[in-house]
Amino acid sequence: METVLGLFFTLLWSSAAIATKFGLNSTTPLVLATTRFLIAGGLLFLYVYLFNKKYPWPRAQEWIPLIFLGLLNTTIYLGATFWALNYVSAGLFNLFVTTNPFVVAFLSSIWLKRRVSLQEWIGMVIAAFGLLIGIWPSITTSEASVNGLIILGLGMGSMAIGSVYFKKINLHLPGIVINTWQVSIGGVILIPITYILEKENTFLKLDYNLLGSLIWLVFFISIGTMLLWFYLLKQDAVKANNWLFMTPIFGYLLAAIFLNESITMFDITATVFVVMGLLFSGNIAILPIKKRPNRIRRFSHDSRRKNGK
Repeated sequence: METVLGLFFTLLWSSAAIATKFGLNSTTPLVLATTRFLIAGGLLFLYVYLFNKKYPWPRAQEWIPLIFLGLLNTTIYLGATFWALNYVSAGLFNLFVTTNPFVVAFLSSIWLKRRVSLQEWIGMVIAAFGLLIGIWPSITTSEASVNGLIILGLGMGSMAIGSVYFKKINLHLPGIVINTWQVSIGGVILIPITYILEKENTFLKLDYNLLGSLIWLVFFISIGTMLLWFYLLKQDAVKANNWLFMTPIFGYLLAAIFLNESITMFDITATVFVVMGLLFSGNIAILPIKKRPNRIRRFSHDSRRKNGK
């Protein structure tokens, strides 16, 4: 079941880039991002607190963690990655996505005291090597500014920190409540940033590209996919982030279908390596793992019975 959810998550997550490309025909990156977050946060708020009324409001001690989650996962991560696309190619963007599981694994070993097995490390290296093969043509034929790389690295690092922070604080709130405040807070913080960075080149065309993009990004990504993301993070932060290795691969397929982009041998080879890496690391299980019988418990039970206890 977890494998199915992980694959579904990567499919939806990778579709965000396709929807964003349609939206960028009608507006600038940060305007699109801010509009998306404010609409999604407003709809979630209406559902959670006006129509449903069964969900709790955050307690006093939970507001600071929610503000940090909104800042890390929404404002910095998504805002920075959207803005970085002004300076770097899509190939480099996909390469940076693959660094996230490594950062999460490193932070988890320090912050959560989670032991990352050698098998997991090797699996991540195999998958990362596959993705490097897939985006190599883009890297060799594109240029990127230092500012773009710094902004993109800041965004990816923020997502990794946000993932581990969420696991660490273990908020006792429903996922939909956390997502409501994370998206809303992140969107509000992004308003002044958008004004400062894009005030001189802002444009907005109300057309089908913008409408379709916002519908998909709001309902399927900001609401649906983020709820699934929080569920996967609660199971295991490292394994949840490892699913990001599949995101560019699904992106190739979706781009070929919706944007008429060709799939090359580099892409096919990358797919093989990524799947091999996920299989090796244990994120995709072909056969269910059989649990060993608890011999200690059975031995203790038999001993007590022999002794007349």
